[in-house]
Amino acid sequence: MSKTTAFYCESCGFYSPKWLGRCPECQEWNSLVEEVREEDKKNLGRPSISSGASPIPLSQIEAAKTERIRTSIEEFDRVLGGGIVPGSVVLICGDPGIGKSTLLLQICQRLAEAATGQVILYVSGEESIHQIKDRGARIGSNSENIYLVSESNLESIEQHLQEVKPQVFILDSIQTTYTSLMQGLAGSVGQIREVASRLMVRAKSQNISTFLVGHVTKDGSIAGPRVLEHIVDTVLYLEGERYHTYRILRTIKNRFGPTNEIGVFEIKEAGLEEVPNPSALFLTEQTLGVSGSVVVSSLEGTRPLLSELQALVTPGSIGFARRTAIGVDPQRVSLLLAVLEKRIGLRFQDQDVYVNVVGGLRLSEPAIDLGISMAIVSSLWEKVINKNMVIFGEVGLSGEVRGINQPELRIREALKLGFDRCVLPAGNIKLLDSKLQKNCYGVRSVQEAIDLLFS
Repeated sequence: MSKTTAFYCESCGFYSPKWLGRCPECQEWNSLVEEVREEDKKNLGRPSISSGASPIPLSQIEAAKTERIRTSIEEFDRVLGGGIVPGSVVLICGDPGIGKSTLLLQICQRLAEAATGQVILYVSGEESIHQIKDRGARIGSNSENIYLVSESNLESIEQHLQEVKPQVFILDSIQTTYTSLMQGLAGSVGQIREVASRLMVRAKSQNISTFLVGHVTKDGSIAGPRVLEHIVDTVLYLEGERYHTYRILRTIKNRFGPTNEIGVFEIKEAGLEEVPNPSALFLTEQTLGVSGSVVVSSLEGTRPLLSELQALVTPGSIGFARRTAIGVDPQRVSLLLAVLEKRIGLRFQDQDVYVNVVGGLRLSEPAIDLGISMAIVSSLWEKVINKNMVIFGEVGLSGEVRGINQPELRIREALKLGFDRCVLPAGNIKLLDSKLQKNCYGVRSVQEAIDLLFS
């Protein structure tokens, strides 16, 4: 056996035989770390041994009918696409203290109480079993089917898996787990890649539903090599502002269901409580009779979500105008301001512009473009938008309003919550049911929307 030294990027997993100050792949500075690997020279050049499998025509393969495991937490099941797939590997990430461990412990309790009586192994490399027990007592989790152990060594964890034989396995967290077969500290690129690969093989071969808790970096991305996201079946992010009680569980990747699906939870004394109707929750304190406030509709996965968007335009220093956006892409706000200046003739060079999504939500769909634009104009002119109005549509660089997908879902959600008027792209009006068209106003451009709302 001979030892060789290689360097891997902690951000994207790029390999280099020598150290580099900047990763050529992801352009991150000081992200390459050293890793010592052992190579067996006797096996170099030898062909790999085949597993004996032979290609089969697609038409002759029978579709696998997998019954999902329901957790009875509807918001969590929605995010996974209908429940837990046996043998799947799910990575849950989020900021420290956001509620990842609490949510997983609640899921453990629901699965242990189910009629099937799932056996669960919870391994923590960050907390003692007494700390987990205290949290479990606070949220009402106390079952004989939940086995706890505090361990960081992968070989010991595999031994526990062999002894307990669980249907569900939770590792908190993968960054604290290491294998003695590799050099390097826990959390290094090589350790994370090796631990995730071995757990994935065991999950598939023994049909164990596996949940891995992952850390995030200061910019919000998953800590460790990018290959970690490719290994697992599903990647979930638990989002939320530190000073808000709401948490949003968002699907980033899902091999067994839709992506960008969200589940909404509220932090309470007994843990995270699901919110079945988030639109109504985020609109309970809607600002009425004030300029710059508008209700927009965004599609998060398969769920239409109504939320309040606020804009504030105030005089600023010429040449030093501020642009601040919370909950939406700041670059998108700058683009919309440029459209309003160029196509409509409004002036923002000496105006500070602030845009905020109420409730700590983060919206990224282009369908909120028209709502952002109207909120900015409303604040600039000090004119109030009708409180019963919902606005959605994508804005192009020439000032046109482009059609969006699933307009009927958005309109029905608005009607259900008491809104009786919708402003949307004219191209979507033709595709609506005749009963819905009477509540809608179609616009082809930003100028038409301004004339409709403020004339």
